Order: sequence, then structure tokens, then C-alpha cells
Amino acid sequence: MARLNDNYLKLKAGYLFPEIGRRVKAFAEANPEAKLIRLGIGDVTRPLAPVVVKAFHAGIDELAQTKTFHGYGPEQGYDWLIKTIIEKSYQPLGVDLKLSEVFISDGSKCDTANILDIFDLGNRVAICDPVYPVYNDTNVMIGRSGEADEKGYYQGLVYMPCTAENQFSPAFPTEKIDLIYLCYPNNPTGAVASRAQLQGWVDYARANEAIILFDAAYEAFITEADIPHSIYEIPGAKDCAVEFRSFSKTAGFTGVRCGLTVVPETLMAATASGEKIALNRLWNRRQCTKFNGVSYPVQRAAAAVYSEEGWGQVKETIDFYMENARLIRQGLGDAGITCFGGVNAPYIWLKTPGGMASWEFFDKLLSECHVVGTPGSGFGPSGEGYFRLSAFGERDNVIEAIKRFRAQWGQ
Repeated sequence: MARLNDNYLKLKAGYLFPEIGRRVKAFAEANPEAKLIRLGIGDVTRPLAPVVVKAFHAGIDELAQTKTFHGYGPEQGYDWLIKTIIEKSYQPLGVDLKLSEVFISDGSKCDTANILDIFDLGNRVAICDPVYPVYNDTNVMIGRSGEADEKGYYQGLVYMPCTAENQFSPAFPTEKIDLIYLCYPNNPTGAVASRAQLQGWVDYARANEAIILFDAAYEAFITEADIPHSIYEIPGAKDCAVEFRSFSKTAGFTGVRCGLTVVPETLMAATASGEKIALNRLWNRRQCTKFNGVSYPVQRAAAAVYSEEGWGQVKETIDFYMENARLIRQGLGDAGITCFGGVNAPYIWLKTPGGMASWEFFDKLLSECHVVGTPGSGFGPSGEGYFRLSAFGERDNVIEAIKRFRAQWGQ
């Protein structure tokens, strides 16, 4: 009989968001008259920018003509898209990249998991707690961990608690670490890292010959001028960091699928014999073997995001979501609920009222207020007692949700 990968059996529960979907579906079927407001899963709700849609259509039209038809494209992405990203998104930050250092993909979720293909299982991994579940779960799936303990921590992985007491900024690990996951602006807490804090992580990684896996999927939502948008704004980062970015939330591509990963050519890792090898070379080999590239129309649409007109339209949508975030944060505060985030990220991280457990609060919010959010414990043990709300919603629904919060918990 074929043998399965036993590591999947270590995962203690279903992936967080399908479990939310299951509970919401059961409630909706039992209460068809309830008007649900969904502020849980971070899925966008606004349509694609008109310029992006136009470019998407144009790309499809090219596929309908023999003279302009495109089959397989470069696994790394088309040079014209990569050049646009470098010129429009990185160079204004003072970051210069080579075309060969940027890889277009079908999303940063996939890349943060797939990057593990090129690292040995013996590497020691550090993960923030709470954080996006994919980092933790994919390391379990490939066999880097043992079983989970009673708190939910997996043996063999190193967890860095992020709590209100440390301003959701983890301390440097005290043990030897090889791979460090950082996510800023952070999902789920909405916290950001200052230039000095990121410099500290870069210095730590270089001193310990570690590699930072830096998820910058929400960098476009940063509103404060002094907060870095890229790890490569920090001196020395090209020697110790891989960066992931996404069009999903920035430009509403959750259903379109496009992202990118930056692997500098100066970034090295060691073989078993101690020889230093460029990770760029291995990631390129991995992509060429396992990935056939993002579709041509999607890449045309992605390039349009960075046109003058396109970015203006995209920025309007980002501002819309951030106004939602401001309203949610203010409304929760008025109801006497302690909350964080919502300033440089589209997520509000709130302390559950009355010391309720995260899933207890989820069920109460769903059953009594008909509002859907995300239990903090689903992002890690240190998320217990917290709850995440998303600013990705229509304005009327956001305002109504705030009214329901005030009616339930208002002072």
C-alpha cells in the first residue's frame, strides 16, 4: 500500500479559514434570516481598478490572434513586468534590484511555502506567535517538527511570542536559528517594524548566518512615512533576506493570483560540506522545474497597476479600506474594547471583552451580532484572548458592524 506523509497528521485541526467557513455555513443554514457581516477572512471586496481590467482584457485579446498569441512565458516572469516593479516599487525606496533577482509567481502564500524546497530539514526555524498560519503549518507538513504540545507549539520549531507587553515585537531568539519568518505590516496584529527594529534583525541574521524570510504582502497599506516598505531599505539585508510581495491585497488580485519573490544574488547558504551557494540559483532551478509561470493576461494586468493612472485608482481602493480600518478601530474604542493595528495595516487586533477565549468570542459574535471575525488563537497560542477583524468590506457593512459592537459592548 502507498505510504502517505505522516507529517500531515501532526496538524491538530483543519486550516483556520476553512474552519471559520464551516462554522459560518452551519450558522447561516440554521438562521437564514440573519444578515451576516463578514470581517473575518482577509479577502478584498472592491472591484479591480478600471485600468487593470482594461489591461487584462487587452492581454486576453492578444491570445485570440495568431500574430500576438503567447504560449509558455518565462518561469521567472516577463522582463517588462519585473522592470516595471523595480522602477516603480523598489527604486523610489532607494532599492536597486537586478531583473534576475525578482521572480513573478501566483501568490506570496505559495512562495512562503515553496521556498522551503531549497532548505535542508535540519535548519532551525523561528516563527512569530501569533502569525499567518502558513509559516507554521508548512514546516510541519514537510517534516521539520515533532508533535504539538498542549499549548499548540510544535517540537523542533522556535516560537517568538508577540504580545501587547512587548508591543507585538518579538525578542531575538537566544538559541541558534537558521531561518527567521518576519511579517510586516503584520498579519494578524497590524503591527509594523521601525527602521531601527529591522536593522536589528538584519544585524542579528548576519551575525548568526541566518536567513530572514520577510513577508511584505501588506506594505502598500503603510501610512506612516518613517516605516520601511521593504527589508532591502535596511543596509546589509540583501546578504541575509528573501522578500515576498503580493498583488492580492494591494490591487485586489485575490482571485486573479499574482505575487513576487525577491532573492538577491548575494544571498548565500551552505551545502553539507560547507560550500557557499547562491540561493538565487536554486530558487530559479526550483521555479523552472515546478512552475510554468503566471499567465500572460495576469502579468499585463499586474503591470497596469504601476501605471500612473492605475496606481491612482489602486491607491483610492487602499485608502477606502484604510478608512474602514479607522472606523472599526474608533468604533471599538468607543465601545470600550482595547484594540491595536488598523493604522499601517488593514487588520484590527482586539482584546476579547471580559477575558473570553478567542473561539468563544467568535461564536458569541456570530450568534448574537451576526458578525464574522477571526479567532486570535488560530494564529498561534499567543493569540489566545485576541481577535482579528478585517477592513476589507463595504462601508455600509462596516458601519453596521460597529453599531452592533456598540449595542453589545458599549459602555
